[in-house]
Amino acid sequence: MNAAFPLAVCAELVFTDLPMPERAARLAEIGFAVEIWDWSRHDVAALARSGAQFSSMTGYLRGTLADDAGADELLATAAQSVPVALELGCPRLNLHGTGLDSKGLPVVPGAIASGAMWLKARDTLSRLADLGERSGVTFMLENLNTAVDHPGVPFARAEDCLALVASLARPGIKLNLDLYHAQIGEGNLTELCRRALPHIAEIQVADVPGRHEPGTGEIAYPAIARALHAMGYRGTVGLEALPEGDHLLALQRFRDAFTL
Repeated sequence: MNAAFPLAVCAELVFTDLPMPERAARLAEIGFAVEIWDWSRHDVAALARSGAQFSSMTGYLRGTLADDAGADELLATAAQSVPVALELGCPRLNLHGTGLDSKGLPVVPGAIASGAMWLKARDTLSRLADLGERSGVTFMLENLNTAVDHPGVPFARAEDCLALVASLARPGIKLNLDLYHAQIGEGNLTELCRRALPHIAEIQVADVPGRHEPGTGEIAYPAIARALHAMGYRGTVGLEALPEGDHLLALQRFRDAFTL
């Protein structure tokens, strides 16, 4: 039995007693790629020396998708993020409908999007796709839940993110399908994966409730792993979860869930 997909772990949430470069190195030692959030809070050179393979990182610092000033700020900070991604060898850069504060709340709330906002968001994503394709990286729009963690975020639902990304069908902008958020907001995960499959750059996971590792909640991740494999998904699966207890046990549960 082998892990059916490349596996990555968000270093922001595990081995939290260690400095970030040491977390990255520890994850690499036990066979996981590494994901990080806001690169501006980290020693990028030290991360680059850690020996880790970086899977994804936040691809902007500020900005929004659906207004002129916010879109320009999003593009400007995305352009600042690209050289960091290239230094780390990180192929995928994550983004959301608006910037999030330290509590995960939207800097510019807007849960109900007008038609003009949808058009502006699509235009902003097209500009990001241009940047990604010029630079050799992929920007990913991540779905979020608004019921528990991120109330007021515009374009948060997986259906919304998929609609925007699919309307462009560009290699520079894809979907980061977060199944934790999708379970809370929408459910029907296997069918969602099937419909989104052509546009997925990465899948992120955590269990519900609690946002802990697979096997601690209601999502049948081994069944989802089998379904993903059967439908032809071979991309990265990333754990973005708070370990319920022992961190090494949490990582083993994650690996077991996605081993066929």
